[in-house]
Amino acid sequence: MSKRHHISVAVNGDDYDFLCEPAQTLLDVLRDELMLTGTKEGCATGDCGACSVMLDGRLVCSCLVLAVETEGKRVDTIEGMAKDDQLHPLQRSFLELNGLQCGICTPGILVAARALLEKNPDPTETEVRYWLAGNLCRCTGYDKVVRSVLAAAAEMRGA
Repeated sequence: MSKRHHISVAVNGDDYDFLCEPAQTLLDVLRDELMLTGTKEGCATGDCGACSVMLDGRLVCSCLVLAVETEGKRVDTIEGMAKDDQLHPLQRSFLELNGLQCGICTPGILVAARALLEKNPDPTETEVRYWLAGNLCRCTGYDKVVRSVLAAAAEMRGA
């Protein structure tokens, strides 16, 4: 039996403490221990982006991060995007412009898009497509996803 580790981490601004196995992923802890099920498992190999979260301000695939590595760090997930009853502009734009369909990839795409807009508030279509290249979607064909990101960027800039 392996030794369980005590971890303290801030997730979406809230402090959490949990016990985890040495090989348990951040994705598994978010979903199974903290009951934050917005982050999805698509591939478990870091190839699809469905599990994208921010770890200390850096976009990562949570299926590739061990939970023990998050000690003392900050994790931001899809659950932290909306503030109170107000959707984030990206969330609103995805709803209004049909940037989502089945929803499996949507949380990861939204987290990745937010990371892009925090880094570059006025991206070109090519930059959006490049930034989201690590997020696979089998339903939308990406055009509505890209249009949704660009519309949210314009709204956030006040354009």
